Amino acid sequence: MRRLMALDGEGRLTTDDVRLTADGLAVSQRTVWRWIERARSSAELNAVARDHFVVTDLLRERLAFWRGNVSAVHRELVDEARRTGAVTVSRQTLQRAVERDVLRGDRAGLRDGEHARRGHDVFLQRPRPHRNEAWESDHVEAPVEVDVEGRLVKPWVTWFVDVGTNAVCGTAVTPGVPSRESILAALRAAITLEAPYGPPGGLPERVRIDRGKDFLSDTVRSVLAGFAVRVVRLPAYTPHLKGTVETVNGAAAQMFFAGLPRYTGAQKLANGRSIDPDAPALTFEAFVTELLGWVRWWNTEHPMPVLEGVTPLQAWLDDPTPLTTVPTGDLRLLTLEDDGRTRKITTKGVSWRARQYVAAWMTGQVGRQVRLRHMPHHDHEVEVFDASTGEHLGAATLADMASSEQIGELRRTREARRRQLQADLRKAEKARRIRYAAVTTAVPPQPISTVTVAQATAELSDADDQQLQAVARPLLVPLRPPAPGWVLPRPPREKTNRAFDEDSGGEERR
Repeated sequence: MRRLMALDGEGRLTTDDVRLTADGLAVSQRTVWRWIERARSSAELNAVARDHFVVTDLLRERLAFWRGNVSAVHRELVDEARRTGAVTVSRQTLQRAVERDVLRGDRAGLRDGEHARRGHDVFLQRPRPHRNEAWESDHVEAPVEVDVEGRLVKPWVTWFVDVGTNAVCGTAVTPGVPSRESILAALRAAITLEAPYGPPGGLPERVRIDRGKDFLSDTVRSVLAGFAVRVVRLPAYTPHLKGTVETVNGAAAQMFFAGLPRYTGAQKLANGRSIDPDAPALTFEAFVTELLGWVRWWNTEHPMPVLEGVTPLQAWLDDPTPLTTVPTGDLRLLTLEDDGRTRKITTKGVSWRARQYVAAWMTGQVGRQVRLRHMPHHDHEVEVFDASTGEHLGAATLADMASSEQIGELRRTREARRRQLQADLRKAEKARRIRYAAVTTAVPPQPISTVTVAQATAELSDADDQQLQAVARPLLVPLRPPAPGWVLPRPPREKTNRAFDEDSGGEERR
């Protein structure tokens, strides 16, 4: 329009110019002439915005109340218009207004929450750093049921991933909920360069972690601080800030876990049950073997477009950045949890957690002040250091440690107790359950459970007995007389009144 009005001001605007503009904008010549007339009269070059229905804050609130359901909001508008006599818009108009005034991500968030809204966000991408400049670490629960000593559990995987090359540097698998011990084991495997772990490996400059309590523990912090590794604590619920390890998590779920037996995300039948509920599960050893094999394939055989078509290991090897390594012996000792107390070697060894730890090298060392370091949850062995110099003296093992057969029997006994308690609680909850009859009108609920008089009397008598046992005071019951032949204690002599003795002339004393 600026060009057309410039030609019009110079007196050079022709019908050919209007026809050319109309063809280029896919409008009629009449529309272009109308624009020109409006610009001549008001000097307004922009298109006049039409009045249309807009979404207000109140409508957004009602849209959130109805979980993003536009039809439900429109029904409310119609009901309000009937009561007040106002004119309301059609459902199609309201739908167009919502699509125009409410962002697509906001509409998804109004329906399904914050995670759905984040699916429509745009995230910045960090520049790719050099190797070992930054690592990212995370726990991921494997969606696969694995046989662990006769029980089906879903193991957890802990790994450290190099951001610059997408290489998985270290992996640890836990047949249960992970802890700081899992992190230290994965960190030890990630740093070492010797077989069967490296390469890749070495010390990173910083590690990005989430706010899991095991990652924020003093043990993990002190170990990484001992290596001068900076820990970057990311805000909660921000997986996009550690996108490299999240990419590995997603790739493992789609490329590895989905192909294993007893995958929990497999297709279901119409009733929601598994297609093959009796499928044999992998043993824990077999699962670990398969996982480490997939990690090896990911590092050595999986070319990535983001790495210009090379594998993570090749990208790591092509990076000329110097490596910082730690000797294997020092690495094992440094990735341990410090007990934090000074202890003394006695004739029974070193006492820790009310148990004694002994070793052959302790002979002749009684009285020496030492400190202990240990792997979390590995109570069978500790490493002993001199308290003043920090010299590593050696390992000490638990004295009088139970055999594997005894430990197995103890576990089976605990499992039997757990199952018995679970059965008792289930029976109690079933007895507590009250069923109500279905109704077709708004009436008070009618219980339909039936109990005989004998059952009610028996259960109430048991309850009364338990209440009496709870308030019973056995000390109120008088003791029985002693058996014949018992030697009874002599009763204490009573003290006499001294003044009375003097007045009676001593007769009472005699």
